[in-house]
Amino acid sequence: MGCTKNALLVAFVIQVLVFKLSNGQPLVPILCIFGDSVVDAGNNNALYTLIKANFPPYGRDFVNHQPTGSASFDLTIFFWVLAAENLGFSTYPPAYLTQEAQGKNLLVGANFASAGSGYSERTANLYTLYGMGVRRIGVTSLPPMGCLPAAITLFGAGSNQCVDKLNRDAASFNSKLNTCAQGLQTKLPGLKMVVFDIYKPLLDMISRPIDSGFFESRKACCGTGTIETSLLCNARSVGTCSNATQYVFWDGFHPSEAANQVLAGDLLTQGFPLIG
Repeated sequence: MGCTKNALLVAFVIQVLVFKLSNGQPLVPILCIFGDSVVDAGNNNALYTLIKANFPPYGRDFVNHQPTGSASFDLTIFFWVLAAENLGFSTYPPAYLTQEAQGKNLLVGANFASAGSGYSERTANLYTLYGMGVRRIGVTSLPPMGCLPAAITLFGAGSNQCVDKLNRDAASFNSKLNTCAQGLQTKLPGLKMVVFDIYKPLLDMISRPIDSGFFESRKACCGTGTIETSLLCNARSVGTCSNATQYVFWDGFHPSEAANQVLAGDLLTQGFPLIG
């Protein structure tokens, strides 16, 4: 993957754009989020699509126990809460297609993520963003794709083990992503860019779940735990677990609230260069 004008955003990743203000304002006052269902905070609720999560059992582990459109307790919410403790943030960027995304609420940024989305060359162009004044960017690596419960079911040939080829592909992409990020920082003056590594901490949880306080890392909580997600993960799904905190995955693709909380701590530590 070269660092061309049109490079640097893929499905299953978030892109966090942090804008710097001067004159004594907070160092990172605005957060814009782009990505897919991993960070969709409700935008798909307003779209004509089958890929939604605004119905039970989604949301049952949220504070108000109501589905919001997030496939699992949004990873960026945990990151936001942790960042707030260190940087003084008080609100979370609203999903752009919701009623909350109006007026002063947008002064802290917005969440543009949409479940099932990929990317277009126009919106993924970092050179354009840099030209608009963006100087601090964080982008997550790919996770160990071959260890997602749905991937094991679909491509594991009957095995209960991670699909090595998918993991190798993800690791190869991540290596190229890091090389690209380093090149961009060298080429673009003033740019601070961090590639948040989700691959290793999630793989560690999957490989040694007990070390992180989990019981199950091969199957997800929802339904049979093998493939259910979105419409297939619903209130009538047979076999849904009663305690998702013991599971690394909530559904066939998305980490549980408990797993996201562990990942968020890693992300915050990795993100310190963005706020320095």
